[in-house]
This record gives sequence, structure tokens and C-alpha cells, in this order.
Amino acid sequence: MSASPEELEARMAELRARLREAVRARDRAGADRIRRELRQVEDSWNRAVDAEADDAGEAVGEAADNADGPTAVQEPPHRSASTPAAPNRLGLALPVREQVHQSLTILGAPASPKLISAAYEAFFTDPLVPSRLASLRRDEERSFTAQGHSRPYYICAALTYDRLTPARGLLAVSTWSLERRVIGPLSPRADFLAHAARVAGQIERMCAAGHEPAEAAWRLLRRFAFNIPGAYDHDGHPDPARVIAAARAESQVHTANDESDRRGSAAVAREKLSDAQQLFGVAPLGEARTVSETTP
Repeated sequence: MSASPEELEARMAELRARLREAVRARDRAGADRIRRELRQVEDSWNRAVDAEADDAGEAVGEAADNADGPTAVQEPPHRSASTPAAPNRLGLALPVREQVHQSLTILGAPASPKLISAAYEAFFTDPLVPSRLASLRRDEERSFTAQGHSRPYYICAALTYDRLTPARGLLAVSTWSLERRVIGPLSPRADFLAHAARVAGQIERMCAAGHEPAEAAWRLLRRFAFNIPGAYDHDGHPDPARVIAAARAESQVHTANDESDRRGSAAVAREKLSDAQQLFGVAPLGEARTVSETTP
């Protein structure tokens, strides 16, 4: 019987920890053996998730992406650990779109290349250089235009709530709802709080599973906690549970108005825009019109 994605994720987390120990011990031969096994498990995970997506008609990681509301801060997906990125046979990292997808799945809301890169560094083995993301959205748009919904997900744009143009410097996942990808006046803060809770939840699960988070993960959580009232006393590592509670408490202030802005824009987008425009936005010049101008 084939292993489930969850079982494979747990195995990858174990191998990742063993790989770190082998590298620290300068056991090159052992590290190479672990890397080979890690690649095999990663391939099995990809096949298992693709099969699951085909059966359910859902995208990879959609279970982690589904949410009760577009801006409410929620528990991160209940997974033992995020999928680590392993070097391939040529010693190269995963394709950049997969790295970005993994980071955005953790963050749970539209994010900038810099934050996406920081999240990847915090939870995976290979670095993700922000400059590699420069042309990604355009490449994804060309692929969607040529092939339609042939892929389980695309890295797409967040959309401005008033003009439905691509929000500058923010990437999202095509399997997220339009409400989740629209950026209104209150959305940057609401999404910041969502990012904080998701990162804290990821660290919390890793600690519960006996896997010590990397210093980069604590550093990322500290950056969030510094900017949330009541989340951190500036002494040692932040408490993930406290960060989640503080983020949820503040998010209640923004949720109603932010959701209202997002829902209104999403409704217009579904009525007025093509499938490609709903993912990548309308042209910033010429074709761009405000929501009020496009509403009958």
C-alpha cells in the first residue's frame, strides 16, 4: 500500500533532521546517502499529492489553503512538517515555482518576494533568492494563457481591490479564493497577522514533533512578534502560542471591514474578468478601471 502524503512528509522531516546532523558531523558519505533517500521520498510525495489532487479535483496543498474567511487569522494546516526542499540529481534546488508555492502555503496569504524567500530559508534546506522571482509571475501567466488549467496550481498575482490590477510586489496561489487574493486598504495588516500566526503555528508543530526549528525560523517569528502588541517581551525566543493569540486578537479589529472590501471586489472580478484576468489582473494601463466604473 502506498504511503500517504502525511506519512511521506513525516519521513522527509526525519531525513531533513538526519541530513543536518550528518553535515554538521562532516559525514559526507552519510549525507549523500540521506540526500538520495530524501530525493526518492520527495518524488513519492509529489506523485502522492498529484494523485490526491486528481482524485479530489483540488490543487496541491489546497487543504492547507482552505479557510473559513479571507482575512481571519486561522490555525495553519495540521501537518507534521512542511515539505523540505531536497537537491535534485544535479545538486540544484527545486524549481522556483515549487519553492514559492511551499512558502506561500505556510504563509497563507499574499506575500512579497522578500518574505517568501525568508519563509523558505526558515523552514527548508535550500535558499530561495528573491531575484529568482522577478519573472515568475509573467512566466506563469504565459503558461496559463497557453495551457489553461493544465497545472494543479499557478503562482499568480494579488489584485488591487479598486482596479483589479496586479498588486505591486505581491504573489499568491491560484487555488486561493479571489477574496483571499484581493488587497484592500486594511488587507496588508490583516495579511501580516495571518502570516505571523501561520509561521508561529508551523514552529509550534515542529517543536511538538521534536524537530528544533532553525534559527532563521525563530528570527522570522521574532520579526512578526515585534510588531504585534502583546506578542513578545523581547526576551529569548517568542512563544508561538502567544504570537498566535495576539495576532488573532488584533485581527478581530480589521476582519469585518476588510472582508467587506474583498468580497465586493471579488464579486466584480468574477462577473467582469476572464479566467486569466482573475488570476493575473487586468492591464495596469488603458484597460484598468475602478470597481465603481465596472459595476453596472
